[in-house]
Amino acid sequence: MRLSCLLVGKAHAEAAKIMRPGVTTMEINNLVHTFILDHGGIPSFLNYGGFPAATCISVNDEVVHGFPKNVPLKDADIISLDIGILKNGFHGDSAYTYAIGEVSEAVKKLLKVTKASLYVGIDKARKGNRIGDIAYAIQEYTEQKHGYGVVRELVGHGLGKQLHEDPQVPNYGKRGTKEKLKEGMVLAIEPMINMGTREVEFLKDGWTVLTKDRKPSAHFEHDVCITSGEPDILSSFAELEAAEKANPNLTWCHD
Repeated sequence: MRLSCLLVGKAHAEAAKIMRPGVTTMEINNLVHTFILDHGGIPSFLNYGGFPAATCISVNDEVVHGFPKNVPLKDADIISLDIGILKNGFHGDSAYTYAIGEVSEAVKKLLKVTKASLYVGIDKARKGNRIGDIAYAIQEYTEQKHGYGVVRELVGHGLGKQLHEDPQVPNYGKRGTKEKLKEGMVLAIEPMINMGTREVEFLKDGWTVLTKDRKPSAHFEHDVCITSGEPDILSSFAELEAAEKANPNLTWCHD
């Protein structure tokens, strides 16, 4: 399963290399689709429940599940890229939000805080803890400490031979509640955090989710295995972060 998760990170890195103002999200999707096939994988999202593409690409106020389009990216856009790959019978699933060109300090902070909240949640993904411990940690960090909106309608999930398995992993909740974490479980933990209100709207396409106030939203996701000790992060941002830092058309927003 780790191989599938790491391949997702490599696909992200290929996408990060071509991100710039003027490139379309359809071009990014097509590149990732070809990369997945070339490496013996199957795009997890393509035709999943009728989804029409290999990737979910959500721009600015699109929270998740955006369709790739033939619309060029612009300076100061942010783009959340979510990739899933099925290989050797197991899925990998990871998301990351990139900043195109020069973005505002407020947007940089949103991306920085959302990414940091992912690791705050992962720290609670330990044997004997509960799903609510992960959820509370993310909510406390993003909503209570920084005043952002935590999306309620969309959650993380279990991951394995199926793309979405139990248990659900919300980004809000109470400590000590919901399912107890057991050794061997794999969770896709994925904070979806809005700059403004937590309220969202669903477009008529049945997939795309927008912030109700049309302010930006950020999304970061890792696949995490519960062990007898430290959380084991199966996915990796290392290669995509290297590509992100090397691309002069992207802004690095993190410490």
